[in-house]
Amino acid sequence: MTTLIFSGAAFGADVAKIGLVDFQQVFDESDAGKVIKAELTAKGKQMEVALKEKGAEIEELKKRLEREALVMDKAMRDEKEREFRIKVNDIKSLQKKYESELQSHQKRLMGELQKATLQIIEEIGKSGSYLMIMPKVGVLYAPDTIDITDQVIKKYNAMNAKKGK
Repeated sequence: MTTLIFSGAAFGADVAKIGLVDFQQVFDESDAGKVIKAELTAKGKQMEVALKEKGAEIEELKKRLEREALVMDKAMRDEKEREFRIKVNDIKSLQKKYESELQSHQKRLMGELQKATLQIIEEIGKSGSYLMIMPKVGVLYAPDTIDITDQVIKKYNAMNAKKGK
């Protein structure tokens, strides 16, 4: 019985240090995350403008087709309707292409941010003698004292400032 008491005391003295990181907060509040968000927003708006221009062209073609349909012969009307359908399909394809490009670009940028963030977390974990650092997502309860997100953001921003990014 005395062995158990001493063993418990020995284990109690070595407290496991656990940390949590909110990756969404790192993305939202880090300088690099803000740059990524701005870049993606700008690229998305550029694509949106291009799609609106194409949409306006299609709308104009549709109005012209409706106006001139009564004076066209059937063959000409069929040809114009075919041209219209082709343009509509082209804009749908362009929209899908833009969405795919934007998702791919976002995935690449977020991957770079996550890779750098994980390196920082590992450094903090080793230097701070953490047993474990986990993502905050899915944690039902934890005291705020184990959240190291702000520390990660500060270190990330400092690292980027040194690199001149």
